[in-house]
Amino acid sequence: MDLTPEVIFYLIIIIAAIILIAVLLTFVPVMLWISALAAGVKISIFTLIGMRLRRVIPGRIINPLIKASKAGINVTINQLESHYLAGGNVDRVVNALIAAQRANIELTFERCAAIDLAGRDVLEAVQMSVNPKVIETPFIAGVAMDGIEVKAKARITVRANIERLVGGAGEDTVIARVGEGIVSTIGSSDDHKKVLENPDMISKTVLTKGLDAGTAFEILSIDIADVDIGINIGAQLQTEQAEADKKIAQAKAEERRAMAVASEQEMKARVIEMKAKVVEAEAEVPLAMSDALKNGNIGIMDYMNYRNINADTDMRDAIGKMTANDQHKDHSEES
Repeated sequence: MDLTPEVIFYLIIIIAAIILIAVLLTFVPVMLWISALAAGVKISIFTLIGMRLRRVIPGRIINPLIKASKAGINVTINQLESHYLAGGNVDRVVNALIAAQRANIELTFERCAAIDLAGRDVLEAVQMSVNPKVIETPFIAGVAMDGIEVKAKARITVRANIERLVGGAGEDTVIARVGEGIVSTIGSSDDHKKVLENPDMISKTVLTKGLDAGTAFEILSIDIADVDIGINIGAQLQTEQAEADKKIAQAKAEERRAMAVASEQEMKARVIEMKAKVVEAEAEVPLAMSDALKNGNIGIMDYMNYRNINADTDMRDAIGKMTANDQHKDHSEES
């Protein structure tokens, strides 16, 4: 077949039409528009084109809208699109609204969207309102007044409080507050045996303190799952105090001993000093006698008598020492 100018023209028109239809079907979600019409959701094809221009994925808006319409929830496409543009999860919000409606929980779209934008899982919160969640604490240790450590583990049954999800504290705060209540309850007990006999006194005391204030949960019950005995803190503290007192006493005794040794050394030094003075005084006696002889204050006979007296004194000292040694030998032989 010859390609006449007319044939070429018609081929170009057909190819351009195919390309135009392909681009149109790619840019305009016709199948999605047909699905919406089949589901009874009236939406203009130009609205879908506007979503494309606003860089909104139409499927993220239309599918949740169809789901909400079938569930009887009154939401508009503008609400869903604005929530999507704000960074929210439209599908999760619609699922939460459907779950709240089925559970007969009053929840508006604005409230649900605010919870989702706050970073909370609004669907999980609605489910938790219907089916409460159990939070288990680790072993929390407290010391009774008798010094015995008591460890308790609690199970906290909580329900999500929709009104306080935005700005309310999370699970960590609830666990911390319950732990504080357990410690204070054990610490106020006179005897650790009372806690072991009546563990429910912990849960009763803790429940009365309103620990869920300012949190995103409502505490339904606090159950003590396990109670265990720890170490004897009182005895350990007394032992450490006694050891500290012992070290202090030893330090003071060492200080007194050092002072006594210093005083003894000082007295020895004084004795040596006095002996030195005696030796010095005895050394002056011959000089004084020499001066007396020179000056004629004493005669030669007086000097000789002085020497005789000294010799007699030395002899008596020697005899006394010999007698003392003999007596000591006799006693040693008798023993």
